[in-house]
Amino acid sequence: MDELVRHIQFPLYFDSNRLKEDVQKVMNTNWVDHYNKNDYDGKWTSIALMSANGKSDNIYAFNFDSQEITATEALQSCEYFREILDSFQFEKAAVRLLNLSAGAQIKPHSDHCLGYEDGFFRLHIPIVTNPDVIFILDDKRLVMNEGECWYINANFTHSVANNGSEDRIHLVIDGIRNDWSDRLFFENHTENQFQKPIPEMDEKTKQLVIEQLKLMNTDVANEMIEKLSK
Repeated sequence: MDELVRHIQFPLYFDSNRLKEDVQKVMNTNWVDHYNKNDYDGKWTSIALMSANGKSDNIYAFNFDSQEITATEALQSCEYFREILDSFQFEKAAVRLLNLSAGAQIKPHSDHCLGYEDGFFRLHIPIVTNPDVIFILDDKRLVMNEGECWYINANFTHSVANNGSEDRIHLVIDGIRNDWSDRLFFENHTENQFQKPIPEMDEKTKQLVIEQLKLMNTDVANEMIEKLSK
């Protein structure tokens, strides 16, 4: 079994000035404190650009009811953000701006079912950052520069410290895997690098995992349910 891919810097680059112009258009929007309050110190806020109810304060990352997400009022004025989102030809599960204020830090943590091998994936496009942002993924520091596009396998432990004097703002896109995204991900990697063995687990844990996969309701999730149910 090949080792799982932790991150990818894609050969995609976006106009840093246009990204910042769109951020300025929504800076007066109500930025909501991140809901994982035990996972960070300082100020970590977000607004949704697409959400299940079309509201910018609906910043939850997982769309558990499988409802199609729609543009929020914050996205309406942001032409470049819309252009970028249209260029990514996969279904979006969440689209947010995340602002980690100067001096704030996100504690080491891991998410669940957010690796490409799960059928879901997370992209980061830094809009405002600085050299003193320390992003650690699986004990390795990643330096993500403004305008770049990164895949982060959030199933692995990661943390962020903004030791700089200005806020750090990323456009974060959660997507659902399809043929278009396969072509993007497999351009420099093999499919085997995005497959993981199903771990041995007791019956109670197995049922909890199955219930979580049912909420995702994707082809990959349903395949895993079938394997777990055997």
